[in-house]
Amino acid sequence: MLKVEKLNVFYGGIHALKGISFNVEEGKIVALIGANGAGKSTTLRSVCGLKKVKDGEILFKSKNITNKSTNDIVKAGMTLVPEGRRIFPNLTVTENLMLGAFLRRDSEEIEKDLDWVNTLFPRLRERKDQKGGTLSGGEQQMLAIGRALMSRPDLLMLDEPSLGLAPVIVGEVFRVIRKVHEEGKTILLIEQNALAALKLADYAYVLETGRIVLQGKGEDLLSDDLVKKSYLGG
Repeated sequence: MLKVEKLNVFYGGIHALKGISFNVEEGKIVALIGANGAGKSTTLRSVCGLKKVKDGEILFKSKNITNKSTNDIVKAGMTLVPEGRRIFPNLTVTENLMLGAFLRRDSEEIEKDLDWVNTLFPRLRERKDQKGGTLSGGEQQMLAIGRALMSRPDLLMLDEPSLGLAPVIVGEVFRVIRKVHEEGKTILLIEQNALAALKLADYAYVLETGRIVLQGKGEDLLSDDLVKKSYLGG
C-alpha cells in the first residue's frame, strides 16, 4: 500500500533522513521505532506532505505522492494522528470528530462513520457534548484517532500515541489501536515505547539517526539482542 524509496530529507544543513526505504503492506500494522531525534516524526511528516522531500520516492497505492499537498494525500486515503494529539480544546468532542470529515461531501456516510467511531470509543459518545480540552489524556488520544478515522482512511498513521500517558492508559490506547486494525485499517505506527509497538506490529523497522538499521517481524525483533539492549532495557 505504501512504498518509500531512498528518502532524503533535510532541515537546513541537517540531513534528517538518509536514504531510508520501507514498505507498509495492506492490512498490516507496521511499526517504526527509535530514540528521540532518530527521524521518526520527520518520516511521517514527509509521507503526508508536511515536510518537503529533497529526493527519493513515496508511492501510495502505486501512485507517486512525493511532495504532493497534504489535502491531496488525505483525499487519496491517508491520515495522520499527530504527536501530542492536537485536538481543538474549545470545540466539543463531536465538533472535533466532524472536522476529520472536512474534505468529504457524502453526508449520509459521514453520519454512519460518526456512529461507527462512537461505537469504537463509547467514552467519546458519553462525552460528545464536552469540550475536547476537558477530556483526560487518554480520552484526547482516542478523540484524535477517531477524528482521523472520520476521513475514512485506507492507511492510518499514528505518531507517538503513547506519549505522556500513564502506563495503564498506554495499554488502553494500544488496545484501541488493535481494535481499529481488526476493523480493517492498515496502520503505520511511530513509537518510542518499543515493547508495546513490537508486540502489536506485524513488521517493524528500527531507525537510528536518519537510517534504518534493522527490520523484521515484530515478534522476531522482540528477541533481537540489539533491540533488547537499546530499546527494551535488556
